[in-house]
Amino acid sequence: YTLLFEKFEQLNIGAVFYIGGNDSMDTADKLSRWAAHNNKEISFIGVPKTIDNDIYGTDMTFGFYSAVNIASDAIDCIHTTASSHQRVFIVEVMGHKVGWLTLYAGIASGADVILIPEIPYDIEKVCEAINRRKERGSGFTILAVAEGAIAKEDAALPKKELKKRQEEIAKKYPSVSYKIAEKTGMEIRVTVPGHMQRGGSPCPYDRVLSTRLGSEAAQLILDKQYGYMVGMVNGKVKKIPLGECAGKLKTVDPNAQEVLQAKRMGISFGD
Repeated sequence: YTLLFEKFEQLNIGAVFYIGGNDSMDTADKLSRWAAHNNKEISFIGVPKTIDNDIYGTDMTFGFYSAVNIASDAIDCIHTTASSHQRVFIVEVMGHKVGWLTLYAGIASGADVILIPEIPYDIEKVCEAINRRKERGSGFTILAVAEGAIAKEDAALPKKELKKRQEEIAKKYPSVSYKIAEKTGMEIRVTVPGHMQRGGSPCPYDRVLSTRLGSEAAQLILDKQYGYMVGMVNGKVKKIPLGECAGKLKTVDPNAQEVLQAKRMGISFGD
């Protein structure tokens, strides 16, 4: 902290816009509180940017919809091969510890099964969904799997045991999708778009959202209102105290409208 603030003062920096995800908002909050405690005239404003959309206090983060576009395109491309060759495919989607990106990309691209961390899956239910499609004459199935997807039996483990279990899984499989593919006992192809989802040209929605948030963040500094994060709440940009969003994770509610509506459309969540 001391070194950082020395550098801020040397460079004559009076305000810092901290742009990033959960860890960034937590750091911005810590720096803001340290500045206040030590009577430093340096102000901090958090600006939520992450493809994971997991920052508490804002409905949407910029970067999310751009990543949804890329993940959806990947699943759309897999559809061609899956349908022509009548095969089962898993497309692994990023998102860290939450399933927002997988949920939206899966719905947008017509995935048949969506597995996210917030809804631990039962491998038997996953197999049932695949077999049910075969019985109905659909020889192919697309699974959108979050990188943090977890089986019900693993989710029930205490934290220490779960960590040990995850370390064992990491040694055996390149990622969770390969584990799921093997556990089904079926011939399944796995595609991992990986860090492609974090790059590329931002979509128009994200350009507008980041402009709105940036404008509001600058206005807060001009109004001498510090220690806030600018967030989108019900279509309006609002200021949220950094302390209210720092260290908190915005997860998908298993009973969220998006989930219930997807299930109504026949999408399986493996539960």
